[in-house]
Amino acid sequence: MTSLSTTCGTFATEASHYWDKFYETHQDKFFKDRKWLFLEFPELLPPGSKEEITNRCVNDHQEAYPHRTGSSTDPETRHQHDEISSNHHRTVASNPQESCRRAAVEKNETVFPGQHASFRILEVGCGVGNSVFPILDSIKHADAFLYCCDFSQCAIQLVKEHPEYDDSMCHAFVHDICEEMASLPFPPQSLDVILAVFVLSSIHPDRIQGVVNRLSSYLKHGGIFLFRDYGRYDFSQLRFKKGRCLSENFYTRGDGTCVYFFSKEEVHDLFSKAGLEEIQNLEDRRLQVNRGKKVVMHRVWMQSKYRKLHRNPLSPS
Repeated sequence: MTSLSTTCGTFATEASHYWDKFYETHQDKFFKDRKWLFLEFPELLPPGSKEEITNRCVNDHQEAYPHRTGSSTDPETRHQHDEISSNHHRTVASNPQESCRRAAVEKNETVFPGQHASFRILEVGCGVGNSVFPILDSIKHADAFLYCCDFSQCAIQLVKEHPEYDDSMCHAFVHDICEEMASLPFPPQSLDVILAVFVLSSIHPDRIQGVVNRLSSYLKHGGIFLFRDYGRYDFSQLRFKKGRCLSENFYTRGDGTCVYFFSKEEVHDLFSKAGLEEIQNLEDRRLQVNRGKKVVMHRVWMQSKYRKLHRNPLSPS
């Protein structure tokens, strides 16, 4: 008989296989673009552009991501989770990234994609780009750059093949955030924002703290970690059948992908232990109604924002 530890180990080591299979099956048709993103997380916008973009997104938000007390079908409630043609890229002559790269080489400095930008964002677990392309659309006239990664090769390939992918303002790459020794294409303390939306829940709970610690080291002092994920006793947790629980509050779905359900206290401890201070940490509770199936769903999500202090509170004074 297979032990629980062996089962957990199998799902952890073969996670990329399960997600690759998921994206091969569904391509970019499963999730909808997150038009609600900038109202919930205006910190994604470079300084000076927040008010203009936020006002523009209000109407889209009301349709795509209803009020917390409303009823609808949320695009995230369903199950989560090479180069593009040259005519989609800007020319080298007008590419600030290339100009900055040449200047850095001449000065014998470290070269990395996006180094020209004054505002840098990383999205981890980007999937097929449901946050990527709304972000790119909003920063295209700003001095900003977006990094996005996923450990599914298939998902990253789909991002790069998207007609709006532009490597002068975005760098998509395959990366396993659980891999302790894996390198990232930018130096520590170089990011203004890290975005993790329905991502950390797919990781075994024993590994989540290490992931948050490592990612936080890439934030600038004053940089912000934005988090949204499944909350404890969400409708989707309560409907799991017997035999699907791998460990406390950690489950496997029918296709092999996994999900963890967070409590508010756990989220606070998670980011505080990484040396970040709380800006926001709330439970987003909503009552949703599927009128077609006549099903009432009590949804629970966690939404949090944590800032990297200018002085590390864990260091000795």
